[in-house]
Amino acid sequence: MPEQSNDYRVVVFGAGGVGKSSLVLRFVKGTFRESYIPTIEDTYRQVISCDKSICTLQITDTTGSHQFPAMQRLSISKGHAFILVYSITSRQSLEELKPIYEQICQIKGDIESIPIMLVGNKNDENQNREVESSEGEAMAKKWKCAFMETSAKTNHNVKELFQELLNLEKRRTVSLQIDGKKSKQQKRK
Repeated sequence: MPEQSNDYRVVVFGAGGVGKSSLVLRFVKGTFRESYIPTIEDTYRQVISCDKSICTLQITDTTGSHQFPAMQRLSISKGHAFILVYSITSRQSLEELKPIYEQICQIKGDIESIPIMLVGNKNDENQNREVESSEGEAMAKKWKCAFMETSAKTNHNVKELFQELLNLEKRRTVSLQIDGKKSKQQKRK
């Protein structure tokens, strides 16, 4: 299949079991699965508005293990935006994002212009919390990226996560809105 320039590629990284697939499936299909099925790599497509035309939001859901470093490098080099997911119930899952973040910096160079979201998932499991919101915020500030807590299970902040990620894109105008309604920003012009 030829590479299409109107694809906007978002890559989702994180340790195994943090809810990457659950977040993506909740966003794309509106579903949530209780059981855990490890992912090698899946790609989902969602039609979005991009530079006043329609393009495809291509979401790559990566493996939680680090068995495939070449796939990881390829995903980073092709990605336009990144979602780095950890579970608020696992401090280790936040630690495992550090080498991935460093690799994004290494491959992409100037990351100031690249949309990156640090996401603390499973905020419906507050009673098992190991990572405070303030720690996630501090890490995001250090990494110069945006931060949000979500719950794929309760659908908390899932659509907002993807919209916020698209809002961070400065080179193009991308939005989840495709119904022809103009945003307040466009009306003022």
